[in-house]
Amino acid sequence: MIAPSIKSWSVDLAAVLAERLAGSQRAARILVMKWSAMGDLALATTVMEDIRRTFPDAQIDLDTPPRFESFFAHDPRFRKVLAVDTRSASGFGLLHWLRVVAAARYDVIIDLQSTDRSRVLISALLLLRQAAPIRVGNHRHWPYNVAPPRQPPQVHALEHLRATIRACGITPNSTNPVLHAGPQHLRSVEKLLAEHAVGDRRYALFMPGCQAAGRLKRWGWRSFSALAIAMAHNGIERVLIVGTQEERDECDAIAAACPTIAINLCGQTSILDLIPLAHGASCVVSNDTGTAHVAAVAARPMVVICGPTDPRRVKPAGHQVVTLQADLWCKNCYRKECSHHSCMSVLSPEQALHELHKLGVFNKPA
Repeated sequence: MIAPSIKSWSVDLAAVLAERLAGSQRAARILVMKWSAMGDLALATTVMEDIRRTFPDAQIDLDTPPRFESFFAHDPRFRKVLAVDTRSASGFGLLHWLRVVAAARYDVIIDLQSTDRSRVLISALLLLRQAAPIRVGNHRHWPYNVAPPRQPPQVHALEHLRATIRACGITPNSTNPVLHAGPQHLRSVEKLLAEHAVGDRRYALFMPGCQAAGRLKRWGWRSFSALAIAMAHNGIERVLIVGTQEERDECDAIAAACPTIAINLCGQTSILDLIPLAHGASCVVSNDTGTAHVAAVAARPMVVICGPTDPRRVKPAGHQVVTLQADLWCKNCYRKECSHHSCMSVLSPEQALHELHKLGVFNKPA
């Protein structure tokens, strides 16, 4: 049995690989593809963990953009990270990708992206007779021969990914993203906490920004600072604020509004520093931003403020995550410009505090 039947679109991948490799001394070779933005990539590591647990002895490689290669520098799940720039204007990246993937002779390609570009590349491998016999995608289209049924558009992105691996006979058991911060990130966070005398004090982690193109997703410095003051009355001694230089205006304004509580770390942390920072936090409060998905690795109580984006689609993974959104007629508009920004202005710090109480943040130590 070399490939699953295209008539069924599903297969017991473990059984197929066992039969395909019977009598062979080599391990199964699997390529996992995920090219999207940071938040989507972090979310996808949830099902990547399920793939690794199902195939502990397989050689699993990851294909992801070069800008995210460092995310997996200390990740034991992957033999290597391809990190080929397939968007290069010269087209050299596409040719390089084809050569690298063809030479690897994968048994399975699991395309968690399933975009036009990834479909074209896998189709080119088929034309060259170099494609993996088992090609898994998110949609039932050529060139895939394993894929889930069509999913409703409002289904959370993680459920789309889980449906994909279910089509392979893989049970999705992981609840949180899995990323591995290296020792340099642990040392960096320890140094920051020591410099600001945080010690064993209870602290919350705030991520109040988002990229400039998505400014409507920001709850606003006034709401975050009011929440920080309310949390201080409930036993949270410090609020650590993180963000990029692009988000400095929000971070600086919060720190100025509550100087005895807030510690402004804007521009002082890397993305993977957020994992140990979140691990030590009593809770995390964030806008809908990619960094929230990274912080969800720590599995700490988290409130994510949503307005123009649909929480059914963007909520970070984990049972400890709740989203807060105003029930307005215009919610989930995904607009870039708005004259009233009501979806954020009507959400009060008291509502966020209430959600944190329900998560048990103020009833137990971090």
